Amino acid sequence: MNGFQPRRIARFAALTIMICGCLRGAPPLTTIQDVLYKADGSRFHGIVFIEWKSFEAADSSAIMTQSLTVQIINGSLKVQLVPTTNAASSAYYSVRYNSDGRVQFEEVWHVPPSSTILRLSDVRAMDSTGTEVLPGQVSTEVQMSDVIGLMAEMASRPVKSPVFTSSRAVLINASGELESVSGDSGNCVHVDGTSGPCSTSPAFIDGEVPSGSVDGVNAAFTLVNSPDPAGSLSLYRNGVLQKPGFDYSITGASITFVSTAIPQSGDTLLASYRVGSAASLAYLNSVAPSAQVLCGGQGVATSATVNTALGACTIPAGTLQAGDRVDIRADYGHAGTGVGFSFEVKWGTSTLATRAASASDHVATLKGDAAIVVGGAAWSVQSWGTLLGFLAGAGSASDPVNTDLTISFMGRMAGQTTETVALQGYTVLRYPARIELTQ
Repeated sequence: MNGFQPRRIARFAALTIMICGCLRGAPPLTTIQDVLYKADGSRFHGIVFIEWKSFEAADSSAIMTQSLTVQIINGSLKVQLVPTTNAASSAYYSVRYNSDGRVQFEEVWHVPPSSTILRLSDVRAMDSTGTEVLPGQVSTEVQMSDVIGLMAEMASRPVKSPVFTSSRAVLINASGELESVSGDSGNCVHVDGTSGPCSTSPAFIDGEVPSGSVDGVNAAFTLVNSPDPAGSLSLYRNGVLQKPGFDYSITGASITFVSTAIPQSGDTLLASYRVGSAASLAYLNSVAPSAQVLCGGQGVATSATVNTALGACTIPAGTLQAGDRVDIRADYGHAGTGVGFSFEVKWGTSTLATRAASASDHVATLKGDAAIVVGGAAWSVQSWGTLLGFLAGAGSASDPVNTDLTISFMGRMAGQTTETVALQGYTVLRYPARIELTQ
């Protein structure tokens, strides 16, 4: 009997605990009730969708992510919700009002605990200035540790090393840190993170002018590099390919012309060759360069008395190389007989020609030629018209060719008139110095 009594007491205590747990009360609710109207005074009729994310209520109840749909009939809205303003974790309700088959309005509710009925104005979220907060404006601070796996992912990412600097190529060092590559700005980066001068093998040298006096007496000239192989050298005198062993001989970087082929005063020498190992390249013949049309077409007309762009040709950076030649042609037409006109052609910022034609000049033309050299171009130009006399000129331009270069065709009338001057047509041709080699 004495052993049976304790067992009955233990079972009774366990049953009492189970009953108390089952009878634990639901979290307290706040009642929100109001009447909704439209702008015309009629009552709102539709549905309100209320959504929330998981949060912990003030009484430690776990409120799971869910939504609630409430009918609004004849403007009457009534709903009971768990308070959010005193929740253990940040919480709010996103509310959408739907009527006539579409969402009419959205807002955010912060519901306080209340034993009395609250109106919508009591729960609508407001910022410090009294402006209503909309769903997309709600910000909830989230700790990195709250996101599953984020800390591990962040830890697996490489971090900056103490020698990391901006505006540099990046390598991953032996410690897995991001480090900046050292070296000159013009260097190339290797796969192991080291840097050095950029080079390829073989390298091509195009349009080089051999050093030496071109005076009809000197026969010895020197290249910057030794052609490798020596047979890769293509040597041009005034555009004519010279024959090795017949016109000249080459030893290393030194060129020696035979007595019957010594360059005369005013001659132009250009050399193209390879540098570096070329065992895998077998070039059989070379093809003389052909003209490349860079720009062409018709321009526009103007009656303006100030210089006006009638056409332009912009040559992209790097298109022109030392040794190239550029041919420029432009034809102007004058409509009328009462007023003269002027035309001008510019190479970048340098003026190639400016001519003033008379009222009787119906057509004027210009032919220009530019030789690309290191640091700019050497140019010559010719122009004439119906009555406009022939004029030739030459000069040099320092406009760089490693940036975009624009050739401009300008025109203007000599006085106020309805007559016009038009750029009837223009072409810009490039004759490359590079010798295209075929296998």
